[in-house]
Amino acid sequence: MDVSSAGAIALGAPLAGSGWLALHGLSNESSHRRTLLAIDGRARIAQRFAIDWTRVAPDGQVFHGDPSKNANWSPYGADVLAVGDGRVVEVQDGIPENDPTSATRAVAITLTSVGGNYVILDLGRGRYAFYAHLQPGSLCVRRGDRVRRGQVLAKLGNSGQSDAPHLHLHIADAPSPLAAEGIPMVFDRLAIQGQVPSLTVLTDGTGWKPTAQIQAGFNEMPVENVVVAFPARRTAPSCAAK
Repeated sequence: MDVSSAGAIALGAPLAGSGWLALHGLSNESSHRRTLLAIDGRARIAQRFAIDWTRVAPDGQVFHGDPSKNANWSPYGADVLAVGDGRVVEVQDGIPENDPTSATRAVAITLTSVGGNYVILDLGRGRYAFYAHLQPGSLCVRRGDRVRRGQVLAKLGNSGQSDAPHLHLHIADAPSPLAAEGIPMVFDRLAIQGQVPSLTVLTDGTGWKPTAQIQAGFNEMPVENVVVAFPARRTAPSCAAK
């Protein structure tokens, strides 16, 4: 299958602060780049350039206490931000969240429920940002709303085809969770804090610590298991759930 020949779109930060781990990011092993789905008679890889963002706490762990409680996971409840100016073209809400310790999802997984609670932004020029697995009842926007870069859209959660709290983000060429073809993306500003050699250290008590000097990155696509910091928000978050 041909990869999009379009240049990578430069995005603002989807989240704020440090410790953001690019799970299933760009790599030969990423499950995202291999998820070929035939929908409406056409095979596409919407998630080809997707990243699942989770967060490493300052002690190097991703959860504390009882891991069955979503609120005990480091990324849970983080503000999810618009990566650019755009218009909300699709939203879904009301899907309950999963238990991170259970293999059974809160709802049956279908093409409708796979993304859980989500927002799709039209960024213009045939490029759409898909934000998945959001907290139910946390969406701040409705279909048709205009948003500005950095605006809070919702809160990070654990709904749909998700085994622990994280934000799934990808850019595609159609306003659909999966009936679209993925488009490459870069983030215009971030700081690279290091790379996690094994995900087991995040949950077995070992913890992860940066092993190299932090490096500034501009217009970069984080590869799999790289940890980055995004610029802190300059204004207090504001979100009235709709």
